[in-house]
Amino acid sequence: MYVPKQYQETDPAVIADFIKHNDFATVISVVDGLPVATHVPLELVQGENGQQSLLGHFARANKHWQSFDPNQQILVIFAGAHSYISPRWYTQPQVPTWNYMVVHVYGKPRLIQDGPELYDMVHRLTNIYEAHAATPPYTVEGLPPDLVEKQLKGIVGFEIVVERIEAKFKMSQNRDAQSYANIIEALDESGDDVKQAVAAEMTRRQDALFGK
Repeated sequence: MYVPKQYQETDPAVIADFIKHNDFATVISVVDGLPVATHVPLELVQGENGQQSLLGHFARANKHWQSFDPNQQILVIFAGAHSYISPRWYTQPQVPTWNYMVVHVYGKPRLIQDGPELYDMVHRLTNIYEAHAATPPYTVEGLPPDLVEKQLKGIVGFEIVVERIEAKFKMSQNRDAQSYANIIEALDESGDDVKQAVAAEMTRRQDALFGK
């Protein structure tokens, strides 16, 4: 990914938080010379040795997993909030652009088809999404064991051991302080949740950029 230095995000905590809150990812590999993509939720975990991994699963019927080569890197894309940026908000004549946040993760895959390890992955992922349920949450433990066993046979788990991360947060860092403030105000006033998320990220960076 092309990442000009001014748009690089290098803080591991910021990147991990971004992945956590934008975890419906695009998993990309090459099959017979052609790119193949699958969209799935992934969990970022950190081992005792500090090694990060992404955990997820495909439907067994999705043959994408059959292309996974433990010696070949896979690309995973996490996309966040984005917005059109109008030149009307700049203090000087300029052209339109787009602000966005995206993280690319590269790593080698390991398939997980063992019952206990696969069950633990599904159990943990379910608990993550059920944690904020307004009513008593759904639990895998509450299902009949034979149903769980049948469903696990229909999926293939995988771990992607993280080898490299590229994070690009293009948030108008190249603009002057007044233009930057104008963009935040315009996005905030849009009433659009996604645009307001861009404004929130820009606000978070504002003091560091302009010393306010």
